[in-house]
Amino acid sequence: MIIEQPPKFFRALYPQAIFRMNPNEKAVYLTFDDGPIPEVTPWVLQLLEEHGIKATFFMVGDNIRKYPEVFQQVVEAGHRIGNHTFNHIRGFEYSATDYLKNTDQANQTMDTDLFRPPHGHMGFRQYHTLKQYYRIIMWDLVTRDYSKKIRGPQVLANVKKYVRNGSIITFHDSIKSWKNGNLQFALPRAIEYLKAEGYEFKCFPTPGQAWPSDSKK
Repeated sequence: MIIEQPPKFFRALYPQAIFRMNPNEKAVYLTFDDGPIPEVTPWVLQLLEEHGIKATFFMVGDNIRKYPEVFQQVVEAGHRIGNHTFNHIRGFEYSATDYLKNTDQANQTMDTDLFRPPHGHMGFRQYHTLKQYYRIIMWDLVTRDYSKKIRGPQVLANVKKYVRNGSIITFHDSIKSWKNGNLQFALPRAIEYLKAEGYEFKCFPTPGQAWPSDSKK
């Protein structure tokens, strides 16, 4: 559960980051990390279009550099874009200066107000600097679709077990989640399940729009 739905002590490490949206609203926020990937992202886009869902893609800057046409597909489809660093680096393994430089490099390719740290962690200096420039979006439910240790039905079970009002749900449009088949199995079934349960799919406010005052830290 520490991974799938982070506990209070972990959320307290980043008190101004957003882990969950309005708990009084029956809505969820789909997010995808690590793209754009030409073998994966277009499939995700097609599925979202079929269901009329707008999501947020936290992208790796170097993948945008390599696959600009896939990045453009996401933008043209009307989805939100978030910064996931240029090289998908771990905060604790880099100095604050180098980490922030890598993040700035990524933002030159996407120009966004949203940031999510790869692997879900940042050093405190990294965090305190980044929060001045971005809405830092964490997660309320990470599906673990990237894991080699679990299969698609278990990924789907994570969604069913941990989803709740305001959940920020993380999938990955990555080679890892694609090659193990977890994304293809779990994502369409998760969408159908969430719809059947009455959840609305929402996207984060755009720059200039108000954020809900009851977003959960």
